[in-house]
Amino acid sequence: MELDDQVYDQIVQLCKRGNALVENGQIEKAIENYIAALDLVPLPKDNWETSTWIYTALGDTYYYNNDYEKAKSNLYNALNCPNGISNPFILLRLGESLFECGEMDKAKEYLLRAYMLEGYKIFFNEDDKYFELIVDMI
Repeated sequence: MELDDQVYDQIVQLCKRGNALVENGQIEKAIENYIAALDLVPLPKDNWETSTWIYTALGDTYYYNNDYEKAKSNLYNALNCPNGISNPFILLRLGESLFECGEMDKAKEYLLRAYMLEGYKIFFNEDDKYFELIVDMI
């Protein structure tokens, strides 16, 4: 199934605007744009590839805003969308969010999965504490 071109273009524009707002530090407005984009995706949302990257963008934005519970729920949603389970970035950010929520066993599971897909390079720009959580399991 493919989205209607017009709807798809609207979604892409909203996400691009969201990304630009994040870069300018306008987190709340960015989140509004991502949610508006998600609202355009037909139900069930987890059937659509566009949902994978919208939920990921939301999760990542909430993560950077230190709202780890919302980050976690959006990243779990992304995981359940097409190609989500095999996306190392989603796994990494979900693991980090779980870590920040104090759910260390689950954090290890997702951080390890990210590592298994991408190796150490996925941790390059991240806080060392995340890699240190799994280093003895590698």
